[in-house]
Formats: sequence, structure tokens, C-alpha cells
Amino acid sequence: MSSSHTPRRIASLQPSATVILAAVGELDRVVACTKYCADVVPEVTSQPRTILADSWTANAEQILAAQPDLVIASVPYQEKAVVEILKSGARFLGLAPKTLADIYTDIATIAGTVGASDRGEEVIALMRQRIEEVRSRTAGSTRPRVFCEEWGKPLIASQAWVAELVEAAGGEFLGAPGRQISAEEVARMDPDILIAAWCGAGDRVPLEKIVADREWQGTRAARTSRVYCVRDEHLNTPAPTLLRGLDALAFAIHPELFACPEGIRQITWVPSSTTVNLPL
Repeated sequence: MSSSHTPRRIASLQPSATVILAAVGELDRVVACTKYCADVVPEVTSQPRTILADSWTANAEQILAAQPDLVIASVPYQEKAVVEILKSGARFLGLAPKTLADIYTDIATIAGTVGASDRGEEVIALMRQRIEEVRSRTAGSTRPRVFCEEWGKPLIASQAWVAELVEAAGGEFLGAPGRQISAEEVARMDPDILIAAWCGAGDRVPLEKIVADREWQGTRAARTSRVYCVRDEHLNTPAPTLLRGLDALAFAIHPELFACPEGIRQITWVPSSTTVNLPL
């Protein structure tokens, strides 16, 4: 139940916060958000809202103009952006999730802040249930080795919560989550499956180009055409949106058990080792 001390005007500087507020039925409190929020919460465009810079490039004047009584931001932060948020004078809730447990805590925190704790617990329970359902379906199956990346230059492995989802979907996550790694090291690990979900790229990762440029043609994943792009917001938004990413991972890892969902694209041809300078 909401009350007079809960914030009525929220500025959301990160899509994950907007997703969580929508999931707990409190999207009407969002008076300002980023342009990226509509990618994961299309209904945010149903009424006029101020468009703000995100947690990386926050601007105090923009925030002040929206007159929020709470600003919610999340990593990645830039130091000067945090200074701008603090300069606005609004209450500030800063999040920095790394694991699924952190994400559940963030959902509970945001839900509690807006007086929707019960709904927050329901959202968390649903996420846990869906993840365990997938885990149960893959129990006893072979566990392909999966390299999943969140950025291409430099090459960075996906976050810890993605590693947890890969494991739940019946795969073995390769590399250290959230850490930079070389293309040569990935090639040496010889993954069965390659997945790219670049921050800010949507579904536009050029799969054929990265395989050629990194000389990954000899990997098991490339030889069997098990190279995929998963929509950025489905794996890089630490919120209930991750269930869409889980569906994509489950299909990529165990297509014999799961149907192909929206938001995943498979490589259409594997360049030969002599192919160079592919266009983006």
C-alpha cells in the first residue's frame, strides 16, 4: 500500500529501474526516464515523460527540471554523473547489482520504497520460479561450454548474473564474468556456443565479422554455426527482463528442449579463414 511518505515523482536513469517499477505496478510514478527505457518498457511512451541522460551522463539541470522527489540510478556510473545527481538535491537511490541475488534485493528495495513490497516479493518469486523451471528441464542433459560477451572492443565477458542464467539453462559459462579477455584466450577455450549481447547494440552485433576478425572460424561453435546474438536489453538489464534473456540462452544451449524465442539471431554463414574486412 502506498502512503504519503513514498515518492510520487521518480526520475529513472536506468532501464532496469523502470522495468522494476512497471513490474510492481508503479510506472505512473515515473515522471522522467532515459530514451533506452522504452526499449524494455514500451508502455512508458503512453504518456508524456521527460527524457533524461542516463546514469553515465546525468545532468543536474535536466533532473531539476523534472522536479523528482527520488532519482534512481544504477551502474555503470561515471563519477561526474554521480556528482550531477547529487547536485540536483533530490533523494538518490543508487544500485550496483552483480548477481541474481543482488537483483532480487534491488527489486525488493525499489518496491519497498514505493510502498509495493508485496508486489515486489511476487515479482521475485516469479523470477525464481521461471529460472528453476528451466534448470529442472535441463537437469541430466549435456552441458555445452558457452562464452557470452557483453562488449566487443575490448572483449568483455558478460556479467555474473548472465553466468548464473547460463548455468540454469544447462550450460557451462566460460571466462570470468565481467572481466576483459583476449580473443586468443576464448579461441583456446574452444567454446561449443558463442553468444554476443553488446551493451547498446540491440540485436545488431555483426556475428560474421567478429568471427572473422577474431579468427574464431576453428572454434567448435563456429564450425557448427552455434554463434548467436541476443538482444542487449534481454541480458544486460538487471531486472525481470532477464527472463527473456533466459529463454534465449535456453534455446541457444538446448534447442532440442526449448523453442526459439524472440530476441535471438543465429549466424547465417561462417567466413573462411581467408575472409577479411567484412563490412559492418
